[in-house]
Amino acid sequence: MPLKKIRLELARTADHPEGSADHGYEFTAPLTADGHLDPEEWRTHKTACTVHRFWRGEDDETGHLIHRGKGWLFDYDQDDVDDDEPIFRFDRHTLVEGEYISITEHDGVQRPFRVVSVR
Repeated sequence: MPLKKIRLELARTADHPEGSADHGYEFTAPLTADGHLDPEEWRTHKTACTVHRFWRGEDDETGHLIHRGKGWLFDYDQDDVDDDEPIFRFDRHTLVEGEYISITEHDGVQRPFRVVSVR
């Protein structure tokens, strides 16, 4: 199963009423044929399942997509749980263009992101 590169961009928020292409994530993950994350394939390819967080005005961050139990999160430092960013119901989402994902970021705020590409 080939890994996919997924780009998420900030959806509409009070601070960004039009959303923002300057705030988001690009990550690599195995997807099933219908666009769901594949935990079995993730186990095989987890070192390749990386994430790049880009946020205008802040340093870029890189880390990994992690699967724990039924939950998924972005982790930037395996020795620091304070930097983990849980992804709300990621196991149920279909990662196709136009779908929305909620991520609880470092600051504890859950923000909406839109899937803008899957390649």
